Amino acid sequence: MSDAGNKSAWRDLRVRLLSAIVLVAVAGIGIGAGGLLYQILIIGAMAGMAAEAATLLGVPVKSWRGIVYVLWALGAGLAAATGRWDTFPIFCVTSLVFGAPLCAVMCVIVLSGTALQWLRLGGVMPVLFVVCVVVASDSCAYLTGRLVGGPKLAPRISPGKTRSGAVGGLVGAVLAGSLIAQISGQGGIATAAVWAALLGVAAQTGDLAESAMKRALGVKDSGTLLPGHGGLLDRFDGLVAAAPLAAVASLCVGAGVPFWQAGLHAVFAALAGKLPG
Repeated sequence: MSDAGNKSAWRDLRVRLLSAIVLVAVAGIGIGAGGLLYQILIIGAMAGMAAEAATLLGVPVKSWRGIVYVLWALGAGLAAATGRWDTFPIFCVTSLVFGAPLCAVMCVIVLSGTALQWLRLGGVMPVLFVVCVVVASDSCAYLTGRLVGGPKLAPRISPGKTRSGAVGGLVGAVLAGSLIAQISGQGGIATAAVWAALLGVAAQTGDLAESAMKRALGVKDSGTLLPGHGGLLDRFDGLVAAAPLAAVASLCVGAGVPFWQAGLHAVFAALAGKLPG
């Protein structure tokens, strides 16, 4: 690489790191504080991602349809914030008027935001576990892919992603989950590692799904809100996929028990008990 190319790469990396530091600081304060501040951050992120999704799929956010979509996401976030979990099916049904592609994306956005609100009811640790695992997965996948390289993971979807990066991301997720379990003293390391691996796979799947959507639409980033990262969907695609999985596990385990303490058999048994028939 030329000197100019090296300078450009380092400049991009600095911007990416500075944005990440600010993002981590804001998220850390919100997660730690909980309450109204946390709800504002989650609902704001839901509305922002809804706006990006609408714009990507050809609905300008300043149009009346775009405004309706953003208000819909805000309404879903506020319903979850006030404990109206029973309204989630209503929001999913009403999203059918958006059309199939946008309906699917909007439902996933609302599901992830609602999941993060549910997880925070169990305290700081459930949210911290999920966020740290996803961040570790993303960061380790990026660094391993850049340093090791090798065969592409899904060249038709995301040419920049490598198999080595996917493995590195999975290892990073497991290490992060195990470390949190060890530091917090909540749950066995082995069980936490299994849940971290599952969340890591979910995060990478979410990343690939968002890449596939952008590739189909012929765009590089979902937005420009976060310098060096693109838009909110670009940054939170892994979390959007991982949070619902953690919330389902938490719902099955019950209040007051960190979901990563439960073995998979306990979650499956709880799910079977909740199914009709």
